[in-house]
Amino acid sequence: MFPESSDKSSTPATINSVEPPVAVTCSNCQACCCRLEVMLITETGVPKVYIAKDNWGGEVMRRLDDGWCAALDRDTMMCSIYELRPLICREFEMAEYECVSEREAFGI
Repeated sequence: MFPESSDKSSTPATINSVEPPVAVTCSNCQACCCRLEVMLITETGVPKVYIAKDNWGGEVMRRLDDGWCAALDRDTMMCSIYELRPLICREFEMAEYECVSEREAFGI
């Protein structure tokens, strides 16, 4: 019916094309969430050495001077107390909105 245009510059494949986000996996996670303050609101068995008190007397995961969680294994960038991790850490889902937001905040 209509002749096909030879100009392909505005085909649907190129309109508003954006690089797809990199899939977040355990191998490229980089543990950005391990810089967030983690409140301990339930008992999961977190060893006392990893617990600190915040300014209001609540229990939080202890962080090192550089801001990283004290339970983070720096060699593997994985949680050293994974089976005992706090509820908030258990509910923080890899590659979900909050995860992606933290990665973007750190330029990843």
